[in-house]
Amino acid sequence: MLIYSYMVFIFMYFVGLLVMCLKCSHLLLMLLSLEFIVLSLFLGMGVFVLGLLYESYFMMIFLSLSVCEGALGLSILVSLVRMYGNDYFNSFNILW
Repeated sequence: MLIYSYMVFIFMYFVGLLVMCLKCSHLLLMLLSLEFIVLSLFLGMGVFVLGLLYESYFMMIFLSLSVCEGALGLSILVSLVRMYGNDYFNSFNILW
């Protein structure tokens, strides 16, 4: 049962990386795939911690830091949408 959980974790991680590499021009999809990667890392850490009966306090710290990272990413996205009108990388004047 533990092997299947690790396989699901690895599959989720690589699907998140694949989506992040394929949708690199759309900022919202990049943020969603980044959150999916963080969620898969949380799942992998949970399987590892619960499988070896370690202390699960670090998981709460990781979860709170990932929530702060998601809120910061969304606030940057909202400010970019307010400045430029959309969230495509191709239309930003900063990158030219």
